[in-house]
Formats: sequence, structure tokens, C-alpha cells
Amino acid sequence: MNTAASATAPRPPASTSHEAPLTFVDPRRFKANTAEAVDDAHLRASFRSAMDFLQTKRAAHFGTANIEGSGRDTPANGQAVDAFEALRGVGEAIRQYSLSHLPALLEQLEQRLTERGVRVHWAQTPEEANAIFLAIARRHQAGGMVKGKSMVSEEIELNHRMAEHGVHCLESDMGEYIVQLAGERPSHIIMPAIHKTKQQIAQLFAEQIPDTPYTEDVDALIAIGRRVLRHEFRDAKIGVSGVNFLVAETGTLALVENEGNGRMCTTVPDVHIAITGIEKVVERLEHVLPLYALLTRSATGQAVTTYLNLISGPRRPGELDGPQEMHLILLDNGRSQAYRDADFRPTLQCIRCGACMNHCPVYARIGGLAYGTTYPGPIGSIISPHLLGLEPTQDLPTASSLCGACGEVCPVGIPIPELLMQLRHAAKHAAPPGQTPLAGQAAATDWKEAAAWKAWAGVYANPTLYRGFLGMARRLRALTPPWQAGWTEHRTPLKPAAQSLRARLKGMDLG
Repeated sequence: MNTAASATAPRPPASTSHEAPLTFVDPRRFKANTAEAVDDAHLRASFRSAMDFLQTKRAAHFGTANIEGSGRDTPANGQAVDAFEALRGVGEAIRQYSLSHLPALLEQLEQRLTERGVRVHWAQTPEEANAIFLAIARRHQAGGMVKGKSMVSEEIELNHRMAEHGVHCLESDMGEYIVQLAGERPSHIIMPAIHKTKQQIAQLFAEQIPDTPYTEDVDALIAIGRRVLRHEFRDAKIGVSGVNFLVAETGTLALVENEGNGRMCTTVPDVHIAITGIEKVVERLEHVLPLYALLTRSATGQAVTTYLNLISGPRRPGELDGPQEMHLILLDNGRSQAYRDADFRPTLQCIRCGACMNHCPVYARIGGLAYGTTYPGPIGSIISPHLLGLEPTQDLPTASSLCGACGEVCPVGIPIPELLMQLRHAAKHAAPPGQTPLAGQAAATDWKEAAAWKAWAGVYANPTLYRGFLGMARRLRALTPPWQAGWTEHRTPLKPAAQSLRARLKGMDLG
């Protein structure tokens, strides 16, 4: 990058570029994070307003039933709901079919892309993926990369790992650019800076971008960001993007976006590196169309996005634009763990629309940063245990009221509530003999809780012990402790009745 561009584009603070851990906020602090978020009245109001807006946008296309936790009832359009259910059935079938043939489709995809001049790389871990990025950057003597929106690049902490080796990555998606300047993690997979007000963004730009006056005019703020990024597109040697769908039959990468920055990242620099998870592959190009319709309507309430990019290789002889060299990095990072278990495989159907977050009463109150993971909300609570293991994420599956809203609005039919329950069980119990355990399985096991349940089972399985226990409990009811662990944090203490139901029924005339 030239000197002028470097002077124009601000770099993130050194503390966030070089000292950040693998996760900005440790998911082990989830309970403490939620307490802080709930106490932030401004955050709660902002998210409630944003989620209501997104629900309304989606309902304009699909209609909605009375979804518990949505904040208000939205009249359902029966025809729209029926259309959604029909389209969701198609999308779910495509995703299930693709996953059932995943190994073969990935091999076919690699073959087609290789034939088209794309270099395909496989990465088991974030460390392997970052090593591939660094090797490409060093081979091209690139001091920086310009990035389109990519949640998988967030997953591997690409910006921070490259900064450790002197390679600067600049986000070109406006929301991602804002949170990068703030040294934060995206709080939503579709709208990364949804937690920021225009006043906060105005202050951030004035502090971080040289010669930028404070302004709360949204159009002016967008223009400021575009001015900075335009130089980076022009001078960057390497462009980085995510991928929404991979088409095995044609060797095509489908990229969905609204700002045009994704198209710039994939065509202007000499080298294009795309990174995505192994689960994003579908068999045929026609499979993309219903998934695209579900994605755009579920995510932002749009019939179509501004840009749908279909990328099939580097620049060919006679073409006027496009990269001279193209790479695709396929990341596993725990996805094969979810894939091998038929019960957890539906997790990989996700198309990253964010609808489950927009309708989740928990996410709407605490926001995305509290989760401490790349993917927050309901989908994050079921996928993060596979990416990071259950030990650090054991509390996330409990971050749900199980109202079922996430499952109702999921455009590809992921049974999120059922998966949350399965992960709760896996966090507390060891895998059955002969079954491969999840990473970190039984991490939430508490010997005191296990002993209590064992004693309870023993008492309730023996009629004599059961009657004796109830009789003793009634006699000692005055000694019931006012504090009963987590139960009494939000409820009144449990206290045995003075008379059992059996005894009361005996004294009643039921004739």
C-alpha cells in the first residue's frame, strides 16, 4: 500500500491488534456479561427497537404468527406464512441433501475449482487457516489485505493474527469497519455494528480518522468511510471475502452483499482469498436460488440484495478485471464434529441469516457482545460448542427461554430448541459407552448436583422412603431455608405443604 493510503486509513489500536486473545470476551464470563448488559438500559432499548424493526421487515415478506418474545403481536398473513413454509421446506431439503452428500460434494467442488485455476486449501483449525493466509501474503510481499464481510474470518481472528506478523487487514464492510475501529467484535452476524448509535459512530470517526470533523449526519458518515476505503481497494494486493454458497457442479462461489465492497475486494486486488466453512456447499446452481430467497428475506427483509456475485475463478485471457490469482480456504474447526453426529448435523444447515437472533427474547435484551463468541444468539449457542468445545461454552445452551421463536422463524428448519436441550444434556453428562464424546462433554458436571439427583431418584423410586421423606419434610417445613441456590434468585422459596395432596383428597367429598 502506498504512503497516502496508509496515512488516510486509520489502523485499529495496537492493543486490539496485537494483544487480543482468541476471543475478545471469554465466553466463560457469559453470566457476568449478561448481568452487565441487562443493567444497560440504553443497550436494551436500542436492541429492542432494532429487533422490532427487523421482525417487521421480515414479516412483510413471510408474515408471522404470534411469536412469543417478539415484543408485540404482528398480524399474520396466512398466504405469506404458507408461502414461507413451502419455501422453507425446499430450503431445508436442499441443505439436508447437501449435508448428506457433503464429502462427495467437497471433492467435486475442489476438482471443478482446480480446473478453473483456483487453488483450494483445507484447514482443520484456525491456526492452519491463518498460516495459509500468512504464507500467501509473504509470497506476494503484501503488507495489508482489504476484507469484505466474512464471519469465518472473524472466527479465526484473521485481523489480529495477521497484525501479529505485520500484515494489516482493513474491513471494508461499513459495519465491520466501525467495530474494527472500536476494537470490538461484531454483535450481529448480518449487522455488525447494530449496537452502536450514530453519536457513538460520529465520535469514533472523529477520534480515529485523521482530519475528520464530528458530524451526526448519517450520509456524511457513510461518505467518510467510503473515502477512506476507496484508497485501500485501489492499492491492496490481496482482497479477502467470505462465501455464502459453494456450488460443487460448476465450481462457483456465490457472495451476497449490499454495499459493493465484496465485489471490489474480489475483483480489484491482484489476489483474491475466499474463506468459508466446509458446510456451505450445495450440489447445483439451481439450489442457490431458493436459499438466496430465504436468506435475503429472513436477514434484512429484502426480496433481493443489491449484489449477488457468482465467482468462478481468476481473470482469464481477454478479461478486463478480476484477480490474477485466486484461493479458497475450506475451514473445518469443529464442523466435522457436528457432522458426524446425526442429532447435531442439522446445526450445519444454517445459512447465517440472523433471523433467530432477531426473534430471540434473550438476544434482544443482552445483545451479541455478551456471548463472547463469533456467532451469538440461538445459532451461536448451538454451533459455538462445536467450534470452541463445551468447556468454555457450557452456559450458552442455557441462554434460552425455549419459547421456540428461533425454530419457528429459521428459514431452513433447524430445530434449535431441541439442539439446545441436547447440548444442555451433553454439558452435564458423559457420552454413552461406544459413542464419541463432544469436545468438552460433561464439563458442566457438578458432583453436588449429581449427588442430589441420585438421592432424589433413590427416594422417589422407593415408596417407603418417599412417604417417609414427605412426612419428615412436612414436620420440618418451618426450617425451610429462604435461599435455595439459583431457584430463589427470581422465585419464592419452595416450602413443603402442611398437608399432602393425598391427605387432602381423602378428606374431600368427590362424589
